[in-house]
Amino acid sequence: MSWRERPSWRAYGRGGLVVLLTLAAAQNNAPASGGRYLLLPTAAALLCGAALLVRRVPWPVAPALATAAASVWGWPMLPLLLLALFDLAAHHRARIAGGCAVIALAANAVTQPAVSLWTPQQYGSSLFLLLAVVGGMWLGSRRRLEQALHAQVEHLRIERELREQAARAAERSQIAAEMHDVLAHRLSLIALHTGVLTTRADHLPPPLVQRLALLRTASTDALADLRDVLGALRAGEPTAVPPPPALREVDELVEQARTAGQQVDIQVRGDSGRAPAAHRLAAYRIVQEALSNARKHAQGAPVRVRLDYGPPATVVEVTNTAGTPAAGMIDSGFGLVGLGERVTALGGDLHAGPHGAGTWRLAARIPHPAGTEQNGPRT
Repeated sequence: MSWRERPSWRAYGRGGLVVLLTLAAAQNNAPASGGRYLLLPTAAALLCGAALLVRRVPWPVAPALATAAASVWGWPMLPLLLLALFDLAAHHRARIAGGCAVIALAANAVTQPAVSLWTPQQYGSSLFLLLAVVGGMWLGSRRRLEQALHAQVEHLRIERELREQAARAAERSQIAAEMHDVLAHRLSLIALHTGVLTTRADHLPPPLVQRLALLRTASTDALADLRDVLGALRAGEPTAVPPPPALREVDELVEQARTAGQQVDIQVRGDSGRAPAAHRLAAYRIVQEALSNARKHAQGAPVRVRLDYGPPATVVEVTNTAGTPAAGMIDSGFGLVGLGERVTALGGDLHAGPHGAGTWRLAARIPHPAGTEQNGPRT
């Protein structure tokens, strides 16, 4: 049983109140019956209490029994009638509650039981009945407001999850587009050089010519396959994907930020040419997002960028101190979601949040594939 299905303390409290009011009604009926309890008024009180306590009983039963009991025996049954009217008003049945109150008062005026609702004060019970109805209406409105707020919060939660999924999907598509351009460039170079070599077949051994032809065919087929895969990924998009940053270095991005007036200090360790192309693209995107967030949330604050291309891992760390938020800033908040998807796809970890007093830090660590240390520089 989940926590939502367990009875709440509110339900336990109401059950205890019903039991207490039922016992009070039975006790109040005893003096009017010569001090005896095993009589019809006691049975009626117990029946009304059971109808109020058991949830599976149809809703008209409890107010009907309480109204009938209060009409016949008057004041001793008033607490049970008040609770029944309160429940009716709380469930948006205030008119029915008012009708039950009028019926009970009119019946007492006609039958005049031993302890009438009109005694000892002529209008005392009327005031209690009115307060019960008004209190029930207030509680019902409050519950409906809470339900509406809970539904709105749930709707916002689902909407945010859908936006995060869309941001992740967009980032995957962007990764595919970027890697397509990188791989297409390298495969086209292979096809170009093998094509040049095959034009000089007269000066090469026949087995080598056959291998060159096979290599050229394989490279051109791989280019065609890449175009087909990218076309499938972009199917249904209303607009073309903007050109990716390819293998532009982070230094260019930092220079652009400095030109725009941003204070950026960068430290680079290792050779970027030895890092995988996907790592270099990820580093570019991380620094780009960090500099953009610093311009939005901390104008004028100095930014420190640290890059380590490894091996054994590519490490990116961008920190900035507090600053003045940009006026009229509109931030979707899903840029970090896309970065997290990109870094996770490469087997790394991304962390974003406060780092010390008044400092924000965005850091990622992406391990190199096995065997990267033995490979030569990458283009």
